[in-house]
Amino acid sequence: MSTKTVGELFDLSGKVAVVTGGAMGIGQAIAFRLAEAGASITIADINLEAANQTVSEIRARGGKALSCRADARSASDAKKVAQETAKVFGSLDILVNNAGIYPMSPFMNTTEELWDRVLDLNLKGAFLYSQAAAEAMIKSGKGGKIINMASIDALHPNGAVAHYNASKGGLLMLTKAMALELAPHRILVNAVAPGAILTPGTQSIRESVGKSMGIEPDQIAQGFVARVPLGRMGEPDDIARVVLFLASAAADYITGDLIVADGGFLLS
Repeated sequence: MSTKTVGELFDLSGKVAVVTGGAMGIGQAIAFRLAEAGASITIADINLEAANQTVSEIRARGGKALSCRADARSASDAKKVAQETAKVFGSLDILVNNAGIYPMSPFMNTTEELWDRVLDLNLKGAFLYSQAAAEAMIKSGKGGKIINMASIDALHPNGAVAHYNASKGGLLMLTKAMALELAPHRILVNAVAPGAILTPGTQSIRESVGKSMGIEPDQIAQGFVARVPLGRMGEPDDIARVVLFLASAAADYITGDLIVADGGFLLS
């Protein structure tokens, strides 16, 4: 029987986390929550300026963080991030594969270039960063946590994003496969499936779709909310709290699983 208190279960003091795509949106919210719980954070993002700003905010709140310009599709960058994190903070205990893109394109109009770009970033990137992180975790002998940002689109196809659906469906199976193989090393691997979350990226998508359809972005959002039983769009922190749970000792007997955080959308 565990003797840890609730506070101790969620205390990440001494832990070190890497968040890919952590400069903005959901990734930034995740970085803030993990840092608040005591973890040291590496923000790995292609946008170094935004990453530096997020690092500054974490430090201003009393946390420890560093930024690392990195391409989520690059094997060499994945190794660089893992090595730099271990060099600065002494270990790598938590990896959040959050970086991803969501370019809309009807199936028959989707080019090979777009297919490759989405799969490379959303799926292959998670594979590469997980390999690099797992290598560090195995070397330390302490195990660790890998958390993949999937999507409800991994479970239910959405129109005009077959490439994205495929990447997130693949990521869900990759999560399970890694969980099985890495369990002997005490590395737990899980995924989170967000629904529609209010971020700068999703706002840009709504504006683009609205323009092509001749309707206001807010109308698109209202149409989606009408299908959400909880009656609202999600906030980045709704997802960050789930990631915090999976990264904490409260989830030490969960691996190969998926937590859906969509306000009940898939029920409708």
